[in-house]
Amino acid sequence: MKTIGDTVMATFETPDRAIAAAIRMREAVSDLGAQRQYQTLLLKIGIHEGSCLAVTLNDQQDYFGQTVNIASRVQGLAASRSIVATEQVVENAQASTLLKISGLKPTLRRATLGGVADEMSVYEIP
Repeated sequence: MKTIGDTVMATFETPDRAIAAAIRMREAVSDLGAQRQYQTLLLKIGIHEGSCLAVTLNDQQDYFGQTVNIASRVQGLAASRSIVATEQVVENAQASTLLKISGLKPTLRRATLGGVADEMSVYEIP
């Protein structure tokens, strides 16, 4: 896990685990807002899959590379309470099955991401 200001980046072994965690986080934030009778917490989730450079600095794990940059840009596309994932994530067999079982149908959109030459297919997960 890596923090940058109020942003948290977590790594997962597989895309389906990232999606499962995102769904649970969204539900937990909604439940917390309902318990407190207000919805002030913003939760914007972006998911991308790929390799990155992992290093240990000052006894903490840190991550670098284009995969990390794309994940950050995808998170920037998310509105509050939304999950935005790249095509690689949504088309992963286990992730696709999890979305279907959960009754979630991702909506495709094309996006230009800073630092990425071509437009990318991203999906908003309702």
